[in-house]
Amino acid sequence: MPHRAHLFSLRIAHAVREACFGENKYTRQRFARDLMAGLTVGIIAIPLAMALAIASGVAPQYGLYTAIIAGIIAALAGGSRYSVSGPTAAFVVILFPVAQHYGLGGLLLSGMMAGGILIVMAYARLGRYIEYIPESVTLGFTGGIAIVIATLQIKDFFGLNIGEMPEHYIDKVVLLVPALPDFAWPTLLVAMFTLLVMVVWPRFKTPIPPHLPAILLSALLALYLSHEGYMMETIGSRFSYLLPDGSTGAGIPPYLPAMDWPWLRAGADGQPLQLSWQLLVTLAPGAFAIAMLGAIESLLCAVVLDGMSGKRHSANSELLGQGLANVITPFFGGITATAAIARSAANLKAGAQSPVAAIIHALVVLAGLILLAPWLAYLPMAAMSALLLVVAWNMSEAPKSLQLVKTAPRGDVLVFLTCLSLTVMFDMVIAITVGILLAAVLFMKEIAEMTKLTDITQTPQVIDAGLPPGWRVFKISGPLFFAAADRVFGELATLATDAKGLILQLEAVPLLDAGGLSALNKLVNQCRQDHTRVIFTELQFQPLKTLARANVKPVEGVSSYCPSLEEALAAESDAAGLIKSG
Repeated sequence: MPHRAHLFSLRIAHAVREACFGENKYTRQRFARDLMAGLTVGIIAIPLAMALAIASGVAPQYGLYTAIIAGIIAALAGGSRYSVSGPTAAFVVILFPVAQHYGLGGLLLSGMMAGGILIVMAYARLGRYIEYIPESVTLGFTGGIAIVIATLQIKDFFGLNIGEMPEHYIDKVVLLVPALPDFAWPTLLVAMFTLLVMVVWPRFKTPIPPHLPAILLSALLALYLSHEGYMMETIGSRFSYLLPDGSTGAGIPPYLPAMDWPWLRAGADGQPLQLSWQLLVTLAPGAFAIAMLGAIESLLCAVVLDGMSGKRHSANSELLGQGLANVITPFFGGITATAAIARSAANLKAGAQSPVAAIIHALVVLAGLILLAPWLAYLPMAAMSALLLVVAWNMSEAPKSLQLVKTAPRGDVLVFLTCLSLTVMFDMVIAITVGILLAAVLFMKEIAEMTKLTDITQTPQVIDAGLPPGWRVFKISGPLFFAAADRVFGELATLATDAKGLILQLEAVPLLDAGGLSALNKLVNQCRQDHTRVIFTELQFQPLKTLARANVKPVEGVSSYCPSLEEALAAESDAAGLIKSG
């Protein structure tokens, strides 16, 4: 199946090889387009990376480190030529609790473990299984994540005087609601102004993305209000860093990230973590959740880009690239990274030709870190919260979710609402696990209900063949698997209580599994006890293969097999005639 080869292939730097070497020669013209796309996305990524790091519970520079290091490694090693990697909103719901409990060190160690899991998934060729995640599940947990992100922004959006946010969602709401009347109007004004610019700016139809003028204009408004005596929190007032001489600087350090062991970074108590087996075991569930979400989001992003570009990504190669990026990035202080759908789509629309555009994007973020750090300290936290509210709205895909609720079958709606509510109230791991299991159970229920038993004894085909008295003919349509077989054969036992013999036409049975085989054997045993004969006709290849593998053979005087219904009817008619004449 050549059209599905992208789901099974695995090689490092797949996208670079496909886009830049072989038949696709890399030219100056293509580099010029990559350069423009990389500049565009890099400028977009700077405020987003900072905002997402803050939302994840760490200082903004760690988001920039992530966009730089992971952006380069994932582009070089991955399997999707247009994907741009960095911190994403989807991870906030997982990373924030880890940062609260284990500090930056625990967060980096979790990301490193998740990278290792992604590499294992790549070599296990699990990339193809993205096909089996229902849309109701993805819409459910992304909608739940969006709700959590939006809730976390209320504090900075309204300028509420609240300390550390509690872990559980209900506790967050209980803390926030009573504090709302005490909002700070200058902070709310800046936040609302940021939202207004982001909503109105696209109407001008300029190539400049809306969040850039929104952030810049809101910073100017915040500076004016501060000059008038209305102080508000900025990146510079909330975050600080140590200078080489031991003094403290405000905002973001204007130099390259230092390499260090992730577990030697500060924990929740400000002291370096103590690496131990118990710590790894404690962080393992979160790391697994990060890996699963990273795989889902990266591969969904690649699928979206394939649809936009007409190209094909290598699913397992993309998992490998993301795994390597997440293993290496924590050594430089970068948090978890994955392919970002919005930035990747902007990259493609800006004219990207290859992963070189994503590498240039990372270098632009690096230049912004070094050159713009003093100015980034003036960005108001209210504007960052408004930016994240828009990010949350976009990732929620609210119109698509509403359409699903209105038009999808009840089972899909139930899965969507279950995933959404579990993500909000508990965590994403529980939500995805329960969602996929619920979707599978509902799917099996629907498939099982498609398997029908029909009495065709009185059809012209059977009557004209001269069926012996006391014999009945039934047709089974649909898969005979564990969820349907017992019901179907139970109905058959009820309908054929007084029958001397049964003919079962299985032409419309495409599948027979172990449960179906067990139910069929029970029927044969029941027929033996009741002295009833049963003939199976017109079996398809898969059921025949299952019977052969299980070494099921005809039972003399009880069960037999015929290639067609006509032959079974003729054989029984002849046998009945011989008995009658004898």
